[in-house]
This record gives sequence, structure tokens and C-alpha cells, in this order.
Amino acid sequence: MLGLGPLRFGVFLAPHHDPSISPTRQLRRDLDLIELLDDLGYDEVWVGEHHSGGHEIIGSPEMLLAAAGERTRRIRLGTGVNSLPYHNPLILADRIVQLDHMTGGRAMLGMGPGQLPTDAFMLGIDPRAQRDMMIEAAEVIVALLAGEVVTRTTSWFDLHEAHLQLPPCNPDGIEVSVASAVSPTGAVLAGRLGLGMLSLAATDPRGYSALDVNWGFLERAASEAGRTADRSRWRILAGMHLSDSVQQARREVEHGILGSVVGYIESLTAERLPWASSAADAVAKWTGDGIPGFGVATVGTPADAVATIGRLSERSGGFGTLLLLAHDCASWVATRRSFELFAEEVIPELRGLNAARRASREWSRDNSATFLGAMRAAIVDAVARYPSPGSGAAPGPGGPVDSWLPAES
Repeated sequence: MLGLGPLRFGVFLAPHHDPSISPTRQLRRDLDLIELLDDLGYDEVWVGEHHSGGHEIIGSPEMLLAAAGERTRRIRLGTGVNSLPYHNPLILADRIVQLDHMTGGRAMLGMGPGQLPTDAFMLGIDPRAQRDMMIEAAEVIVALLAGEVVTRTTSWFDLHEAHLQLPPCNPDGIEVSVASAVSPTGAVLAGRLGLGMLSLAATDPRGYSALDVNWGFLERAASEAGRTADRSRWRILAGMHLSDSVQQARREVEHGILGSVVGYIESLTAERLPWASSAADAVAKWTGDGIPGFGVATVGTPADAVATIGRLSERSGGFGTLLLLAHDCASWVATRRSFELFAEEVIPELRGLNAARRASREWSRDNSATFLGAMRAAIVDAVARYPSPGSGAAPGPGGPVDSWLPAES
């Protein structure tokens, strides 16, 4: 599995906040989470853009990421994702470059067509046009970020010699990724323009079965454009919550699943969910055949997380970054512990950081008789050179030398 990846780890923060809790406190908690992730060594975090529904309350991910940039040192900060049909592409590109400078070159841009039909309705956008609008805007933004001057007229924007005042702060440019769920639209766009791909439905049964198919679309589009597909720029999302036992993890998720996940779906569908009559039933559904829009969650131990990532690696053929879905199902204390467990036990296992340590420990154990015997002989020999004061003799076996040496196995 190590040959298939992932080698980087991050978090996808939509967010999914319970509307019964203070939004001010929730936004501060989002910043606390990003600061924690930075301290724990996570590589990146992506923050979503939404404008309705009551749960996903971040309307400007750039604002939250700019604040997070002042509280963090190394973690990369991405918009996950900006809904391109909602923005003039010049203005959005300008904001992202400013964010890149404000964060010392850590900004990333995630692109998507827009998820919530309620957002599109308020803006007077036909949902059927959103994917074409995303493609048109993406083409312009990629050109602008590359330093090109763009003149282009479409049905919804009109640019004349548009250009950016500042280049990206990062000399390698700004990492740009396209959201992909089940349809190949995002994969084809990513391949054609040489962008990364965000697979946001990887643990949904349909999204899981489409992982290798969509990568095939990306590879073909890249080849037709004269580009090389790069699996290290492929990010896959998975919902998880970890604890010391499966039973404890499930109890912790029961704490808030009805407000964070079930309430979110019911607000969009205006239907009572038959599988959510209790928190325990909802957890069983999420960890069983999955919840629409959230896929199948891993609620258990670090070993369960490693197994899930192994299955995703095998199904996809390999990818670069695993993103954990941030959610409010558990309390803040339990949520912190989950991210700590992942950082302390899962990431080292997948990166092979402790393989050499385990090998050294086994080597030491297997040869302990030889090593300890040599050490005993060396110490006895050294002590024999210095007779005890007044005795004229060195201590024998069982004396001061043996009293502190490890017992022989």
C-alpha cells in the first residue's frame, strides 16, 4: 500500500455546522481546528464556499483562510471549493493571489460548479449551465495565474485585456484543483488544463466505483492536451472519526450526528429520513451502506482508518493526498482526539516512519543474549581494574555490576 500512497494528509472543512449552535463560536472553532492541524503536522486544509441551507456558513473561504494564515506556520490553505459561476474570474483570481501573498505562498485554489441549488437560485443561475460556466471561468483563471493577458466574452462575463497586478507569491505558482464527484466533468477539465483533482465522493458507493474510471478520463484528457497526468495531485476525501475502540468512537459520533449530518440532509430534501429515527441508527447507516452526500464513514480505531485508506488506494490505483471530512458529530474534545490519533498513529504507519524503529527493536531483541553478554563482560573487565577500597578485590557476580544490568532472557 505504501507504493500507492497517500503521502500527504489534510482536512476538508465544508463545514457541516449544527444551526442550533452559535455561528460566531463555530467560526472561531474552525480557526482553532486549523491551528490544531498545523501543530499536528497535517499538510493542508480546504474550506468550502456556501450561501444557503443554514449549515455551511462560510460564504468567503478566503477570509477564513487569511485569518488562519496568521495563526499557522506551515499548513497549506485551500478554497474547497470556490463556486466559479458565482464569481467574475478576474476578481476571484485577484483574491487568491492576494491570499497567497498574505499566507507566504501557502494558498491553493479549489474549483467547482457550485453544489447547492439554493445558492444558484438566489443568484438567478440555471443549474444546467453551471458546469459550462465553471469550464469558461477555469480557463480564464488558469491563464491569469500564468501571467497571461485575457480578452474574452461569454454569456456571463466580459473581459478586456484582463491581467493580474501581482504574480503568485509561491515561485511554483498556486496549486489549483477541480472538484470531481461521479460525473467525469471535473476529471476531464483537470486533465485538459493540467490541474489537480479533488474526489469528494470517494467513499460514496457510486463515487467509489468511479474512482478509477474518472482517473482514466483525466489521463485521456491530459494526453490529448499533451500533458502528463500526475497522481500526486489527486486528492481523495473520506469521512472518519477515531477513538480508542469502535464502541467508543460510535458513541462519540452519536453525540451530534443528528444535528450535523441528518439535519443538513433534511434541510435540503425537506423529508424525514427513515434511517435516522435515533442517533445510533444514523451512525449504523453512515458506517453501513452510507449516507447520501457523505458516503460511508470509518468510525473506529486507527487500524480501521489504515484499512480504509488501503482499500481506497487499491481501488484508485494510487493518489497523493487523503483529506479527512471535518464534521461536528463528536464533541470538540473527542474531535481533537480523533485528529490527534490520526496524526500519531495512522500517518506514521502509512508513511512507514516507524518501520526502521520496529526493525531495530526486533534486531536488538533477537540478539540480546550476545549484546548483553558482551556488555557484562566489558563492565566486569573494567571494574576488575579498580579494586574496591580496602578489599583489594573486584566485586564478583551478583555484586554491584550485575545489580543494574538487564536480566538475561
